Amino acid sequence: MADPSKIAILLQQVAMGVNAHDRENPDHHTWGIGMAHFDIERLGLEEGEQILPGIVLQADGGVTGAFRVLCDGDHDAELEEAEEEVVDAVAEQELAQPLQAPGPAPRVTPPF
Repeated sequence: MADPSKIAILLQQVAMGVNAHDRENPDHHTWGIGMAHFDIERLGLEEGEQILPGIVLQADGGVTGAFRVLCDGDHDAELEEAEEEVVDAVAEQELAQPLQAPGPAPRVTPPF
């Protein structure tokens, strides 16, 4: 088992992350925390263990030293919508004139 102070810090950080997520996304239901399998084993925890009321721990193959809030909402839909808006705005406008050098094009010869 890991040092109790490390577990206490983890629980504090997880609770702050869940609260921040729920505050920013009130229509999403948070159900878990995703961590790297290595971190779960290192802390002496088990996958599927309930670490906060209603929040279970899942190994999700993420990077070591980080956790992710898992919810039933679709965060990628907002990113795709923003990306589509940018693409449309760029496609409708020409921002620059093509560059042309004054006079005839220089003659290029290979250095043989």
